[in-house]
Amino acid sequence: MDAILEFLKTTGIYLMQDWRTLVMYLIVAVLFYLAIVKKFEPLLLLPISFGMLLANLPGAELMHTDWFIAIEGKYPDFGTILRNGGMLDILYLGVKLGVYPPLIFMGVGAMTDFGPLIANPKSLLLGAAAQFGVFAAFFGALILGFTVEEAASIGIIGGADGPTAIYVTKTLAPRLLGAIAVAAYSYMALIPIIQPPIMKALTTKKERSIVMGQLRPVSKIEKIIFPIFVTLIVTLIVPSAGSLVGALMLGNLLKESGVAERLSKTVQNELMNIVTILLGICVGATADAASFLSFDTIKIIVLGLAAFCFATAAGLLFGKLMCFITRGKINPLIGSAGVSAVPMAARVAQVVGQKENPSNFLLMHAMGPNVAGVIGSAVAAGVFLAMFA
Repeated sequence: MDAILEFLKTTGIYLMQDWRTLVMYLIVAVLFYLAIVKKFEPLLLLPISFGMLLANLPGAELMHTDWFIAIEGKYPDFGTILRNGGMLDILYLGVKLGVYPPLIFMGVGAMTDFGPLIANPKSLLLGAAAQFGVFAAFFGALILGFTVEEAASIGIIGGADGPTAIYVTKTLAPRLLGAIAVAAYSYMALIPIIQPPIMKALTTKKERSIVMGQLRPVSKIEKIIFPIFVTLIVTLIVPSAGSLVGALMLGNLLKESGVAERLSKTVQNELMNIVTILLGICVGATADAASFLSFDTIKIIVLGLAAFCFATAAGLLFGKLMCFITRGKINPLIGSAGVSAVPMAARVAQVVGQKENPSNFLLMHAMGPNVAGVIGSAVAAGVFLAMFA
């Protein structure tokens, strides 16, 4: 009988003494619903939500988030993590050491066509304008009482780039990683819902109906030189952005060179899928009840939404300015694609534009600001890391 009682005391049911754990299960259920039923970013939201479930299993000891947070300037004891850590502790080392996000960027680069940006370099300005949301959220977080490091991590949500947000947060504010990652990926998934009302509010029907001319053909040599050139320029100016931008451009060079097809396909498929699973589970595992269920999480979600709205609005307003300067040759809608959610933001611009004018095809034009936003968010991350890391 004593043995049975001792066994019962080791069960998760007995150890579940915090009501917040049950709340986390409800949140996980909602995320499962969004991923499986609504199909909102399921490739990311599904592993993230399951990682949250694993982190909130009483007694399982799969993840010890506090081990990875530097206290009084002392860095985590990786020896202890390797000797005594659970499964998720070991996998999380890929996040803490900054391995997973650049590998994701490599896959994104291998799947991205920078041709529209090369054909229309002016679209780089639209991608830069959309980064206004990053700095708006940064200052908003400071006003709400977050530290400068935490504010920088929250600000990156405005770039609508999950891996970049994770890359910055794991260094500057690891205790907020779960909330920031969930907010970033949730808003990326909700782009088709969030952006259209802002697009219609800030543009006229006439502007949305503008048909843009066909982009010039881009030569193969231009596509090969571009990733090398961007890597040099960006990393010489912002060295701390080197790992993200370098990985992004390496993936693109593998694709555009035409001599490494096997490597390009591996990066796009097997590597991308494996790292997406590992990154999602690990990020979700940081959202334990004690750290996730706090007023800070609510503030992060609100700031993330505001940042995303500001980024969309800034891109649209700069698009309107370019439309005025070019006397109606640029459709302002493509400015909304300056956030780095590739290619969803570009598709939304296409859908909204085509509703106003069925003969309007904005997708390739919107891809220019869209891929520029990827570069822009990586540069913004590098600036924050250089200033506050």
